[in-house]
Amino acid sequence: MTEERDDDPIAAAIKGLRREAEKRPAGDAGPPGVRLAVDNAGEGARMVEALLFAASEPLDVETLSARLPADVDAAAILAGLQAKYEEAGVNLVEVGGKWRFQTAPDLAGLLEEHREEPRKLSNAATETLAIIAYHQPITRAEIEEIRGVAVSKGTIDTLFEQKWIRLRGRRRSPGRPVTYGTTEHFLEYFGLAAIGDLPGLGDLKAAGLLSSRLPAHFDIPDPARLDEAAEEDALSDEEAAAFHLDFFEEGEEGDA
Repeated sequence: MTEERDDDPIAAAIKGLRREAEKRPAGDAGPPGVRLAVDNAGEGARMVEALLFAASEPLDVETLSARLPADVDAAAILAGLQAKYEEAGVNLVEVGGKWRFQTAPDLAGLLEEHREEPRKLSNAATETLAIIAYHQPITRAEIEEIRGVAVSKGTIDTLFEQKWIRLRGRRRSPGRPVTYGTTEHFLEYFGLAAIGDLPGLGDLKAAGLLSSRLPAHFDIPDPARLDEAAEEDALSDEEAAAFHLDFFEEGEEGDA
């Protein structure tokens, strides 16, 4: 071993630092070695926080201990962290013998989100809605004639539930059949200022929604004329409330 020379200024400085370190307490107060214990505990707490934060599910003490250095007491650290986060925005809680961070109960309202998930329309409902939109006011029999199949109560009920169609009135013809039309909510949902803003035949072809080779008799009414369509005789409130509940009790089959 090489002896340190007394006249070596570097060696003398190192000796001075050693003597100073031996005399100075390791912590702010307390015997030597306190600072090392505090540092180990602080680093262990950081490790536990990281493991719990990154975990996709709560962790038990055994799982945490397997990831930590041998001299880190996971149970003690968990107790300390639980106290540390007791008044914070997130709390450390034990659930079924496992530990996890969760939002403080009194802040749960900040995370609530209310969303409306519109029900996906069936092909039958989509076709029926389109026919009503373009041919209103229109009767059930006329809808079935255009579609070529019977219209079920479930299809009409779905459109009523979405508030996209309404009862327009009664046709001035034998039997006084009820007619359907669209609602203000229909315009709002599809971003239309007026029913006359529905795309016409040319617009649908340009958008690629219709084949370029359509049957010779195929036609779509001019949406502009819908704004001028006359109202039928209005239904009474009682008739309107009960109509779609009982009118389709017969003829449920055939909708597709």
